[in-house]
Amino acid sequence: MTLRPLLLRPDNFTPATRTPWGGTKILRDYKRGLPIAADKRGDDRVGESWEISVEPDFPSVAELPGGGEMPLARVLADDPVGWLGEDHARRYHGSTPLLVKLLDAADDLSVQIHPTDDYAGLASGESGKPESWLVLDAEQGCGLYLGLAAEVNRREVERALASGGDLAPLMTFVPVVPGDFFRIDAGTVHAIGRGVTLVEPQFVAPGRRGVTYRFWDWNRRYDAHGQIDPRGKPRALHVEHALAVTRWDGPRGEAFVESIRVREDGTSHQVLAHTPHLRVERVRCPAEAGSPVTVEVDLVDRMTGITVTAGQLEIVQAHGEGRAPGQRVSRGRSAVVPAALRQVALVLHPGTEACVTAAGP
Repeated sequence: MTLRPLLLRPDNFTPATRTPWGGTKILRDYKRGLPIAADKRGDDRVGESWEISVEPDFPSVAELPGGGEMPLARVLADDPVGWLGEDHARRYHGSTPLLVKLLDAADDLSVQIHPTDDYAGLASGESGKPESWLVLDAEQGCGLYLGLAAEVNRREVERALASGGDLAPLMTFVPVVPGDFFRIDAGTVHAIGRGVTLVEPQFVAPGRRGVTYRFWDWNRRYDAHGQIDPRGKPRALHVEHALAVTRWDGPRGEAFVESIRVREDGTSHQVLAHTPHLRVERVRCPAEAGSPVTVEVDLVDRMTGITVTAGQLEIVQAHGEGRAPGQRVSRGRSAVVPAALRQVALVLHPGTEACVTAAGP
């Protein structure tokens, strides 16, 4: 059977109790007009949409040509070499470590950190979770917390946590604009601030759970439905682990931020990251363009994900005989492209922006 790009269901949302900080932009803006199941709508508050996922709790579902659906994990298992490439099919046992989320923060997320894969405190079945952020929208003055402020040491952080004080002054706050990109490596203290919407590509070893340790949650308490309630309970913290995996000897402040930041360069095709864990690219066609822009993407013998955040594009096979039919992807939708196609062309209509992702190495 000829492999071709597949659309994924657009409503793979996590529950509001898991993301009490969630906003309304995902449903009302990015996925407006898309086929969203009634039981996924809730009160329009959605913090996370897991766009590309084989994680068992929130798995993506592929829409098959001619009708029908199938879990993405099963699609890959049916032809692992065709979908993942020979190396990734072997390395990741017929699955993929790529996880891509769309996040909308109406409130500050908890202050978090991820361990390295070799951290001794990891339990069986756990792994680190290298990630990155591509900012889609940011309200005036809003931003991200990235790393500790210059000269802040472990004792100051421990003292603030023990006293129930405010950890924010000990971190570096970074106002952001749409198009900003950041790489979040293990050992980096971080938090997404209120008023920010972004795409979050991550690397999670298949069959394991990517671990996040919470340093602090702004001293908030919640009721059973995830709503802030002074009489409720705080979210669980993991202070001992968080302190243990922090890079205390790493760079700090603005110098650190600039070392992990990539600004939009205005081109139609920009490589944002190419690390041992993730390849992330941005493709765009300005709204004022008079005609579509075509961008070729090399699949590098691995499955590639495409998440469209504005406009629409069409995925077509770039070269070779027996080309697979084109696949249109509109705003708020994601698609996966099999490694067997080797190279594809993305035909971007004016006003289109998309994030192109793949797992490494």
